[in-house]
Amino acid sequence: MSKRRILVTAALPYANGPIHLGHLVEYIQTDIWVRFQRLRGHRTIYICADDTHGTAIMIRAQQEKRSEVALIAEMQQQHERDFAGFDVSFDNYGSTNSDENRELCGEFWRAIRAAGLVKERDVAQLYDVQAGTFLADRFVRGTCPNPRCGAVNQPGDNCSVCGVTYTPAELIDPRSTLSGSTPEVRSAPHLFIELEQLHDFLETWTQAGDHLQPETANYLRGHFLGDPRSEEGRKPLKDWDVSRPAPYFGFEIPDAPGNYWYVWFDAPIGYLASTLQWCKRHGEQFETWWRDADTEIHHFIGKDITYFHTLFWPGMLQAAGYTLPRKVHIHGFLTVGGEKMSKSVGTFVMAATYLEHLDPSYLRYYYASKLGPRTDDLDLNLDEFVTKVNADLVNKVVNIASRSAKFVQQTGLSAAYPDDDGLFARAAEAGQEIAAAYEATDYNKAMRLIMELADRANVYIDSQQPWVLAKQPDQVDRVRDVCTVGLNLFWQLAIYLSPVLPELARKTATLVGQEIVSWSQSQTPLKGISLNPFEHLLQRVDPKKVAQMIEDSKPTDAPAADTNAAHQDSDQPLRDEPLAETITIDEFAKVDLRVARVVNAEHVEEARKLLKLTLSLGGDERRTVFAGIKQAYQPEQLIGRLVVMVANLAPRQMKFGLSEGMVVASGPGGADVFLLGVESGAQPGQRVH
Repeated sequence: MSKRRILVTAALPYANGPIHLGHLVEYIQTDIWVRFQRLRGHRTIYICADDTHGTAIMIRAQQEKRSEVALIAEMQQQHERDFAGFDVSFDNYGSTNSDENRELCGEFWRAIRAAGLVKERDVAQLYDVQAGTFLADRFVRGTCPNPRCGAVNQPGDNCSVCGVTYTPAELIDPRSTLSGSTPEVRSAPHLFIELEQLHDFLETWTQAGDHLQPETANYLRGHFLGDPRSEEGRKPLKDWDVSRPAPYFGFEIPDAPGNYWYVWFDAPIGYLASTLQWCKRHGEQFETWWRDADTEIHHFIGKDITYFHTLFWPGMLQAAGYTLPRKVHIHGFLTVGGEKMSKSVGTFVMAATYLEHLDPSYLRYYYASKLGPRTDDLDLNLDEFVTKVNADLVNKVVNIASRSAKFVQQTGLSAAYPDDDGLFARAAEAGQEIAAAYEATDYNKAMRLIMELADRANVYIDSQQPWVLAKQPDQVDRVRDVCTVGLNLFWQLAIYLSPVLPELARKTATLVGQEIVSWSQSQTPLKGISLNPFEHLLQRVDPKKVAQMIEDSKPTDAPAADTNAAHQDSDQPLRDEPLAETITIDEFAKVDLRVARVVNAEHVEEARKLLKLTLSLGGDERRTVFAGIKQAYQPEQLIGRLVVMVANLAPRQMKFGLSEGMVVASGPGGADVFLLGVESGAQPGQRVH
């Protein structure tokens, strides 16, 4: 097997908040793949950094009355601490605010300028008068401008429901998340990269070869690149806005004073800057890692930043003459118990909180058992978490060692490997399939194959019963042989699991006196060695500690409304939206809530979220209301039902008709919307207090 040179990156976590369990999906997934490649003998480095620039950092630093540099230094220290706590081991963890990144941003910019890809034009941008700043995409929320969608509470750059991209100024009914106010439109000059000039290159790169998962390639073809076989034909790529006017925390553009590179321009260049720092520290040639076709570059990212890493970033690399990624590995989001992570119910768990209660090996294994090569979301079911870890790791894997090691502490292992009916040989052969699964990031399959080997090993131990043989003085040799087989089958499992469970690998190395450094060690049994004193390799998961972790993750002052995570960005931590400005009790009293009966309900053609309701307020009064509850209710479920409506809401002309009120519901959205219930004895038109 030829040795490979591999550079691996995980998306850069944003320096505006702590690491949580949603983030850790990616960093653990990547760490497992890196450890596996090293075990196979390939030269592999794992590169990351904090993403430090942008309006969010500037605003937070102002609020906390300290410098941006002090803020990002503190956050980087916390991030590195949390990653280390989960055995995520980077070769270099840098910062996008480094001198190396400034230098490389300038180099990229000059190359992109020289290629004729930059143009300037005035941009109508949203400006928050109260906050005194132009609003970055993430600080604007509004209704999706896609007439076929209309999803509410969407960010300023792309819709999480339909996937369409837009500018913040194109949002319907935009509002600032900084102040809650309605921003005004102001014009300022911006610099753009004309991606359409790279259309042919990007179409070829994304659609040919295996740089991307098939579903991602199809997504790009359909949404951005177009399909020549369709009636729409080729779709032009939008220009990419890569500058922001002052005030802005970032690198000022040398040939455009008063303007700064947008955070998404300098963030991916941070991969190179962090590599450059590593090269300086180790006397390595930077060109070898980023300008040599023999180096494989692998990016691991979440699906929410697909567009940046599969169109913008390859275009930048191509223009600047750097090596393109061999593969972009894209994963889905994390849910907990089938729901979005939630602060109010305690499932929005910070990495530091988890580490106060539970062993990180548990989470590493659970994620591995769930992760596959596709972009599917991953669900953390806490009951299953306890059961799976205890059943697989404690009852199966560790149990083999604990039932074998203590009987050969005095005698050591047999000098010749005993007859085991081919168990070791079959497990050695299975290593090829397990390795292929790791390589393909199909960790779920790898874990299943490893647990099948553990099952066979336990059947062997159960059939031989060394604890019974040990009571018979004439069976000393037989006990040693049985336990030699048991320890070797465990040794193979520890090797195969070592990318996932580095702590178990370290403890196993202490037990047998040999470090796990190569996949090939699984092919040769241990013989004639003495063992070090056996210590517990892994404790069972205590459900009480899981419950306490959830309890400690709840806010100390329980909010009236839930704060839900719509998604877990791999490089942008989820942040709460500020509360809207306060209102008086007199203003609130103006809301007229009335009982209404649904007399008809029907689907709205071309609307993904709306149902058309006809409501009776008693007598002959009827109201038509368009409600965004289509994903939660079927029309036939609603007819005859009593609901609460806002009866004095001003009518609103929508694309599908005039909406004459609003039904009251709660929940995070989508299928999780719950209409406010009314006692069956209530009458339509009755006031609700």
